[in-house]
Amino acid sequence: MISFILGGARSGKSALAEKMANESGLPVHYLATAQVWDNEMADRVRHHKASRPSEWPTTEAPLEILPVIDHHAQTGCVLLDCLTLWMTNLLLLEDDAQLALRQQAFLDYLADGVAGHLILVSNEVGHGIVPTNKLARRFVDEAGRLHQRIAALADQVVFVTAGIPQYLKG
Repeated sequence: MISFILGGARSGKSALAEKMANESGLPVHYLATAQVWDNEMADRVRHHKASRPSEWPTTEAPLEILPVIDHHAQTGCVLLDCLTLWMTNLLLLEDDAQLALRQQAFLDYLADGVAGHLILVSNEVGHGIVPTNKLARRFVDEAGRLHQRIAALADQVVFVTAGIPQYLKG
């Protein structure tokens, strides 16, 4: 089962993902992709850590998400938060071949099916104006294309606005 949860910043998507993981009845493993670059990001990470159950094991993997998902989703629920941070980390490698390779490997993995429950959280970034800077435009384009491909493969797609989930698929 693949659940894909999208929403804006502070929309309630992570809270919904945590609720879904908790209600899955499976052992939950949390996969964090954030890298702490400044104090504001450190505060966001602290907030996320405080909001989830302390008994959930956590792996911090800014790039290498597939081994973690593959290992823990076989017998449980993996909550990955968040795909847009993973995308940011990939873009910061400044290696187009690595970006394409890792995205395709992830999509191929999803297409093969997940034994347990995989909950993917990502920021919807396509509702704003077109950014004026080249890297930001590339990020929006890459995230949008990745989101479309994941949504096509997911069993369930949910968009969260103001804490209210809107079920788009499944």
